[in-house]
Amino acid sequence: MELKITPKHLLVLLAGWTFALSAAAQWQWIGKDGRKVFSDRPPPSDIQDKDILKQPGGRGRAKAPVAATEPTPDGAAPVAAAPAAKTNTPKISGKDAELEAKKKKLDEEEARKKKAEEEKVTQAKAANCEQAKKGLATFQSGVRVATTNAKGEREIMDDNARAAESKRVQAIVDRDCN
Repeated sequence: MELKITPKHLLVLLAGWTFALSAAAQWQWIGKDGRKVFSDRPPPSDIQDKDILKQPGGRGRAKAPVAATEPTPDGAAPVAAAPAAKTNTPKISGKDAELEAKKKKLDEEEARKKKAEEEKVTQAKAANCEQAKKGLATFQSGVRVATTNAKGEREIMDDNARAAESKRVQAIVDRDCN
């Protein structure tokens, strides 16, 4: 007889295995009335550890430390000893490392954008400066300068218009060429 395993058989086997695992992840304890209780959730906090019969994964509930007693030198009643400090307890700083890393990344990105914007402004000022210097040199050279009016006609600047335009261009040079 030949054994054939079909995808249908594998699917049924996988489903049965999954249900078996979920059944293994059950809690079992003795309730206050003395009956066994089965649940997929841990027992209430008022159930003692000795009453827990089964738990998933073998993980136990955190147990409260038992206070050790030390006899006093004068024979008086024993006094509870101070609990030993745990060396492997992580220190809680109140900060999430992942959140701090994201914040740092966002700050770096913002600083990079700000720097790029400042570089654009600096380049624009440099271009304005060069153009204003050329225009100022043209006005100071004494060459006739023509402009176009609203009708599209060329007009030659008179001395007053030339002085006003020279003053405006000089202000641009003073602002952008520093």
